[in-house]
Amino acid sequence: MNVTTDPFLQWIRNVSPYIHDHRGKTIVVMVPGDCLHQGMFSGIVSDLAILHALGVRLVVVHGARLQIDEELEQDGFVSRFHKGVRITEREHLPSIMKAVGAVRWQIEAMFSSGLPNSPMYGSKIKVRSGNFINAMPKGIIDGIDHQMTGKVRSVDGSAISDIIKDNGIVLLSSLGYSITGEVFNLSFAEIGVSVANAIKADKAIIFNDDGPVYDKEGKLYSELTLAQCKEFLDGEDLHSPSNSYFSLRACYSACKKGVPRSHIISSAEDGSLLKELYTRDGHGTMVYNDSYEVIRQAKLEDVNGIINLITPLEQKGILVKRSREKLEREIDYFSVLEKDGLVIGCAALYPFDESSAGELACVAIMKQYQKAGRAPSLLAHVEKQAVARNISEIYTLTTQTAHWFLGQGFVEVQVDALPASRKALYNFQRNSKVFFKQL
Repeated sequence: MNVTTDPFLQWIRNVSPYIHDHRGKTIVVMVPGDCLHQGMFSGIVSDLAILHALGVRLVVVHGARLQIDEELEQDGFVSRFHKGVRITEREHLPSIMKAVGAVRWQIEAMFSSGLPNSPMYGSKIKVRSGNFINAMPKGIIDGIDHQMTGKVRSVDGSAISDIIKDNGIVLLSSLGYSITGEVFNLSFAEIGVSVANAIKADKAIIFNDDGPVYDKEGKLYSELTLAQCKEFLDGEDLHSPSNSYFSLRACYSACKKGVPRSHIISSAEDGSLLKELYTRDGHGTMVYNDSYEVIRQAKLEDVNGIINLITPLEQKGILVKRSREKLEREIDYFSVLEKDGLVIGCAALYPFDESSAGELACVAIMKQYQKAGRAPSLLAHVEKQAVARNISEIYTLTTQTAHWFLGQGFVEVQVDALPASRKALYNFQRNSKVFFKQL
């Protein structure tokens, strides 16, 4: 099959699986009020409109911390904070409501303007807001009364779901309403997480000035499991002080409550939302609690993926060439490492007849995913399978990866050590080294 070099065709073919995958999915997007003061905000609204046009169901939750600060200062007030949380005094509430309302109206106006000078020019989008968030006082914490600062008591998830199913975008502000009719100032991230949980969203996304998460050595964390995320948060002092742990805590909370994936993306970089959702490796930091990467038994549908993976290694002489027919016949011996629908690794385990031994073969990891511990994980999976099949000895043959196998606990043995059935098939021209591991 000829591979096109046309950049447009390559792009559309690469992005089309993600368009298909995200259509009909529900995503809660959290946007800090600071974003409105950045030059990229019109681009964020435009990108949200593109998602909407591509069939994504959207809930947008905005903050207004910066605007509240400005409004309070203008009115002669100064806020007090406790552990990063604003203490909302009752007399400050009218100023806060004014600031939050102004942000909401500004966002609604941008969605209603037909999005001039953007790819979505002329689009008509229904944006709906309402009293979907039931709030209660945050109360007295560490002896400090937080007054009109509140927390989410409940979410009218069914009303929100009805709107997004009717092709509307739900826009929520950082205010909530009590059953007695009082207004409370809430964290927009808490609202976003609570809404994502209530409507069983597929993703939660939070914009962040700092973008994806790095440690103090500059290492990028493009993805974190829930356990890794908790470890990162617990060790805040070990990592880059520029990172917004507020955003990472929101992602952790969303996944902990059942949202499969949550993402931190940059509010300062144009197109970060589209890059995160419509490219394989994204453009931010993803926290996940589902099987984003899985090692599993191979299926017949994986043959194409395995061929794409091993062909470059066959051409270099690292692996023995296998035909499609041979792979299809032997697919039950293979395990694959799958990332977001793409086969990025494989390994095969061939049992020897009438023996407690087997052969490990065709170990391969896609180049851009190497050196991240995936090959040892794949090997551990195969070894676990071997034990389940009463295989206690594993042999493997290699010409160019001897050091890796030594590092995984294998020892070099002579060709004569191979079981007779495998020794009879040994290719002396290839002159592979033989390695052995006792399980």
